Amino acid sequence: MENGPGCAVATITDMPEWVPEDHRYIYIKGCLLEYQYIEVAHSSLQVILALLGFVYACYVIKIFAEEEDSFDFIGGFDSYGYQGPQKTSHLQLQPMYMSK
Repeated sequence: MENGPGCAVATITDMPEWVPEDHRYIYIKGCLLEYQYIEVAHSSLQVILALLGFVYACYVIKIFAEEEDSFDFIGGFDSYGYQGPQKTSHLQLQPMYMSK
């Protein structure tokens, strides 16, 4: 409250008896905006920036996800597209048994 825009701190010299000796008893006057309004504006700005950041992050994720899915090599993932020649192996693999 003391550091608000245009705020002037006025110290009250005749303090009530209930105020501890090590505390100041002050009065704030002349503020352009009350501190509640400044706090609300500050919080609102943070919420707006967080929402904008979230929307932008979703957009970036969408762009990267589309970019990965758009890769298409020859024949693509289509079953009716180009089928390369199948390699046939002349080497027949057989299990190998080892004895102890």
